[in-house]
Amino acid sequence: MYNKEIISQLFTNFAERECKNSSELYEYLALKISKDEEILELCMTARNGQPIPNLLFGAVHYLLLKMNEHQLKNFYPSLVSNPQNPYEAFDDFKDFCLIHKEAIRHLLENKLVQTNEVRRCAYLYPVFSCINEKTKKPLALIEIGTSAGLQLLWDQYSYSYNTDEVVGNLDSKLHITSEIIGDNIPYFSKTSPFVTTRIGIDLNTIDLQNEEEYLWLKSLIWPEHKERLNMFEKAAHYLKNNSVQLIEGDGVELLNEYVNNVPMENTVCIFHTHVANQMPKETKESLLTTIEAIGKNRDVFHIYNNIQDRFLHLDSYVNGVAHKQTIAETEGHGRWFKWLIKDAIKTQ
Repeated sequence: MYNKEIISQLFTNFAERECKNSSELYEYLALKISKDEEILELCMTARNGQPIPNLLFGAVHYLLLKMNEHQLKNFYPSLVSNPQNPYEAFDDFKDFCLIHKEAIRHLLENKLVQTNEVRRCAYLYPVFSCINEKTKKPLALIEIGTSAGLQLLWDQYSYSYNTDEVVGNLDSKLHITSEIIGDNIPYFSKTSPFVTTRIGIDLNTIDLQNEEEYLWLKSLIWPEHKERLNMFEKAAHYLKNNSVQLIEGDGVELLNEYVNNVPMENTVCIFHTHVANQMPKETKESLLTTIEAIGKNRDVFHIYNNIQDRFLHLDSYVNGVAHKQTIAETEGHGRWFKWLIKDAIKTQ
C-alpha cells in the first residue's frame, strides 16, 4: 500500500516531468493534489504498481464522460468547446472527487492504466523497418501489455517525419506525424513490411467492442489531446478489420508457448512500450532471461523501454549471438524521438 508522502511525490513528478508543455490542466491539478490530504488519502486505495496520477485523472475523466453534469466539465476541452481557465479548476475538481468518492475508489481499485498511444508507432515503424531489411523475412509480432492491441497494427498506418514524404501503408486513413530531432535519421521502408502474425498478451485485455472498456480507454487520453483521441478512434476502426489475437494472461509466462508456434521462416519480434514500468524487478529480469533463452534456439528481436531506463532498446539474437543497443530517446506520447544510431539499418 502507498503512503501519502509517496503519492504526493508521484503527483509532483507527474506535473513536472509528464504534463509540462503537454497539459496545463493536469499539470496544475497534479501540483494542487500533491498538497491535498483528502485526495491523497483517496488515492491510497489504488492498485499496487499502477501510475496513480494517470489512474486518478482517468477515473475522473471517465465519470465526467459518463455523467457530463458537474461544473468540472467546463474545464475539460474534451467535453466543452470553450474550456475555462485551467488554473481555476481545483475547487471543482476536489468537489467532484468528494461527491463521487466511492465511484472513484472503485475505479482506482479495479481499473488499470492501459493507454494505447498509437503515435508511439511512429518510432516503432523505423525499428521494424530495420529488422525487416536485415532479415528479409515476414514479421511475427508479439506484444506484451497489449491492452486493446492498437500498436500491433503499426503496419496499417502511414507516417511522415519532418517532411511531406509519406511512408508505411500509403492508403491508410490514419496518418501519424512525428518529429525526428538530432542528426541521425533512421531507415524507413517506403511501404510497410509484411506482417504474418499479431499476438497481444495482457493481464487484462481490452475489448473495444465493449462500450465501457472503449470509454475507459478514451478517458485515459488527456483532455487537451484531441489529436490523440482522433488517432485512437481511427486505429480502433482498423482493429475491427484486421486479425489480432489477444491473449489474457502473464506475457512472460506465456511467451515461450506463442513463440514456439511461429514458423521458423518468420522473424519473431517481441515488443512493449511503457509497460515495464508496471513490472516488478523480478518480472523484468525474468522477461530478459526468457528472451535470451529463446535467442539460443532461433532469431528473435526485443524492442522495449522502461527496464534499464526510459530509452528505447533493441536486443537482437541472431544465430545465437546477442547484440544489445540503445536506439532512441522518445517522447512519452510519440510526438518526437531522437535516433541514437548513426548506421541507419544497423540492427546486429
